[in-house]
Amino acid sequence: MDNGSIVLLSDLFHKYGQVQVALYRDFLAWKDIKKNWRRSSGSTSPTARSHAAHVCEIVAVHKTDTGDQTKAASKHLQLNPHAFTVFYVRRATTAHQWRCDDVTFYSDNLELCRHWIQTINDQVSTQTNRPKSLLVYINPFGGKRQGKHIYDQKVAPLFCRACIATDVIVTERANHARDHLKTEANLEKYDGVVCVGGDGMFSEILHGLVARTQTERGIDPNPPDAHLAPCSLRIGIIPAGSTDCICFATVGTNDPVTSALHIIVGDSQPMDVCSVHHNNTFLRYSVSLLGYGFYADIQTDSERQRWLGPARYDLSGVKTFLSHNYYEGTVSFVPAEDNVGNPRDKEQCRAGCRVCHRQTSLQETNNDEPSDAVVDTWTEIRGKFIAINAANMSCACPRSPRGLSPSAHLADGTADLILVRKCSRLDFLKHLLRHTNNEDQFDHSFVEVHRVRKFRFQPLHNEPVSLEDLSGPQKTAPESPICSRDFAYSHWTCDGEILPYVAVQVSVQCQLIRLFARGIEENSHNQTPLWLLEATAHQSVD
Repeated sequence: MDNGSIVLLSDLFHKYGQVQVALYRDFLAWKDIKKNWRRSSGSTSPTARSHAAHVCEIVAVHKTDTGDQTKAASKHLQLNPHAFTVFYVRRATTAHQWRCDDVTFYSDNLELCRHWIQTINDQVSTQTNRPKSLLVYINPFGGKRQGKHIYDQKVAPLFCRACIATDVIVTERANHARDHLKTEANLEKYDGVVCVGGDGMFSEILHGLVARTQTERGIDPNPPDAHLAPCSLRIGIIPAGSTDCICFATVGTNDPVTSALHIIVGDSQPMDVCSVHHNNTFLRYSVSLLGYGFYADIQTDSERQRWLGPARYDLSGVKTFLSHNYYEGTVSFVPAEDNVGNPRDKEQCRAGCRVCHRQTSLQETNNDEPSDAVVDTWTEIRGKFIAINAANMSCACPRSPRGLSPSAHLADGTADLILVRKCSRLDFLKHLLRHTNNEDQFDHSFVEVHRVRKFRFQPLHNEPVSLEDLSGPQKTAPESPICSRDFAYSHWTCDGEILPYVAVQVSVQCQLIRLFARGIEENSHNQTPLWLLEATAHQSVD
């Protein structure tokens, strides 16, 4: 970086005194003049009083009405009555959280202030990925029923400050948002869709937007091998549910202000989606956990205890663990290519992930030049399973900071298939406990994990016709029982929803959607970054 790349440079004032302010193409930097700078071995280096903001993370810049300076105002502010304020993203001390910070610069020259405002806005306008108009759905019933309050108090003011137009719909029933997106919404007006709620609300938005896209493209989603068209609109998540797994896995925190700022700056994170089918009929999409056995049994039991509130999950978890059920069947899968790594390689998906980036490049190439169909090679495993889980992402959450599959990637076109075979209660407990610490939860003889592009499951015996049969009195097949209770079937839970069939086929749709996110940042605590130290050194003052 050299001085030739500076777009604008001025000596201005802020509340602590005179500062030198420089606007580069990519960031805005300011530092105190003749204080907090030192020479060492012929070079100038900044101290902690140097500050900067990436242009791509400037939220807004506005003229500031200083009003009448009070007698208590410092002399330099009284002599510089014109001002403008820059609002920008600051990394908070809490991991992965963002805050909207601001700095006000003063000058005695009104035209200079106007010039700064215009020039910064011109630089910000080069960020063409920023949304200008959003369609917002608010679930007023999810979580602690705080969705509308969170949006009105924490999110709407930020959108207003960033001059983002919004159309807000408060949902009135289950699947209201899904149905509206599928048929009624005029999506050409918007640059993105935002859901305020939990994972269930996000699932509604996902299903509505993907269904709308396939309908407009004339694509039938029922064949398991159908190649679905990616959605053009990005999805934003303002967490306001009882569980916000997807937000936690893509941003690193369940904080609504952080998510709002990711939307404002126009971040874009591609994400894989699993399509689930039964007998060539589409059932549902999954973006986090698709589970059979243990986690599905917890979900099924907890639905009967909804009156207990969030405590029902703990109660159902204990009951399911003590029941220690296992189920027999056949799992078949198509392994992923070697270039996407494996679930035990400890390469976690983070912002700028090379694995997902490489897959993005392959996607763009394949869109331009369709490749010949590849013949799938299926691997088959028969056994008795306590749990069968497929994770599109790490499934990390506050209770399990590393998740079910810590090295799963958001956008590599694969899912991590985790098979937990029949074992003792003690061994299974050891496996579960490793989800809460840093030990390798796959390091057990009864656990195996595979990175797959497709998989299917067939229970040992013919399944009941529908979910209604499963919910009634359970009966075994004529053969001897195949599990530790008196019936042969579990359910599949798909992102918290119970599927009506047991025999399923699942295909990973690579990067079917995009979120207003960038993946979890490494070392996101607020500290002076290296690029600032290098850049501001060129503004040295003798």
